[in-house]
Amino acid sequence: MAEEGLAQIQTLYAVERAARDMDPDDRRRYRDQHARPLWATLRVWLDTHRPQVPPQTALGKALAYLANEWDKLVVYLQDGRLEIDNNRTENALRPFCVGRRNWLFSDSVAGVKASANLYSLIESAKANGLEPYAYLRKIFTDLPKAQTIEDLEALLPTAIRPDQIVMALPVVLPKNKNDVTK
Repeated sequence: MAEEGLAQIQTLYAVERAARDMDPDDRRRYRDQHARPLWATLRVWLDTHRPQVPPQTALGKALAYLANEWDKLVVYLQDGRLEIDNNRTENALRPFCVGRRNWLFSDSVAGVKASANLYSLIESAKANGLEPYAYLRKIFTDLPKAQTIEDLEALLPTAIRPDQIVMALPVVLPKNKNDVTK
């Protein structure tokens, strides 16, 4: 029974892979045609099998989750900009969750806020296809020149294209002080 449910979910993900490169409106229409009927079939399967499975089993818990969260799971069908799951968001948050224990030793609330702002900026840069180090170099170079709100907004990760920032060449440090030319 679990394999059957998993196969249906895998079919939904196959629809998403096929729609990945479509614009949002086409993706929504494609989902209406291909994913919505699969969700209807999955709902019938869920309603048929859920009463037969003890709720304390792993499968019972999975079916209860599916039933309880149904409206949230299918909402992506209404908007082609939404994804079928939140995996990208969870993957973006994972480094912070792993490092959370280290942040317990932050010295001040201001330090915690500064760290959170920096991490948000870096993850926003990544989400917009920008290499974080190159992006930070650009904004820290251009920020002192900003004089208006528009100048500041132009430095946001959503306002900069990857081709607008240049990767810095790596700095090669001498192996010992005698290698330094004067």
